[in-house]
Amino acid sequence: MYVGRDMTELTMMSIDQWSDKELAYFHHGLQQMTPYLNSEGVSIHREIIREIEARGGLHQEATWTQGTKPHYD
Repeated sequence: MYVGRDMTELTMMSIDQWSDKELAYFHHGLQQMTPYLNSEGVSIHREIIREIEARGGLHQEATWTQGTKPHYD
C-alpha cells in the first residue's frame, strides 16, 4: 500500500521536488488509466514521464534485501 503524499498535495509543488517513489507510483497509476484520462490527466502524466527521464530513469542499486526496481507500495 502506498504511504505518501497524495496528488492534491503534490500538484501544489514543483514536480522536481517529488520523490522517486512518488513518481513511480503515480506513473504506474496513470499508465493503467491512460485510455480514460482527459487532457489534464494526459498532461500531468507527460510531466511525470519527462521528470523520470530527466532523472535518468527509476533505478536503484540492488542489495541483499531489495532488487533494482523501486517499490512504492
